Amino acid sequence: MLEQVTYSSSGGTGWYYVGGIVWFALLIVSFIAAWMLFVKAGQAGWKCLIPIYNLYILLKIVGRPGWWLLLFLIPFVNFVIWVIVMYDLSLSFGHGFGYALGLIFLELIFFLILGLGGSQYVGPGGRRTTPPMPT
Repeated sequence: MLEQVTYSSSGGTGWYYVGGIVWFALLIVSFIAAWMLFVKAGQAGWKCLIPIYNLYILLKIVGRPGWWLLLFLIPFVNFVIWVIVMYDLSLSFGHGFGYALGLIFLELIFFLILGLGGSQYVGPGGRRTTPPMPT
């Protein structure tokens, strides 16, 4: 009438290792993408490795004031601010609204494209900080 059920913990442990390896690989790829993006924007690449400071530098890259960092601490407001920053980042590299949507929904892929692709930093929010090169 009563059956004893035993559960084995050894059956799924391999998936934890696979998940950890995938997570670590994505972490490394995201650091590479952010590093290259920071370098293209004229910042030192190592700045992307320091939590919170990297967000402050990103705000400087897109031309927003540093006090906006405090807005990331407010629930729901932080999402709106992140969307604005991603749009400004898109403009800072000469792209438009469609690219901003890619940065919002597929951030890692579009950061890789910005960092490793042919996109050039044109200034905070798309405003060129140096005169264009003569042709």
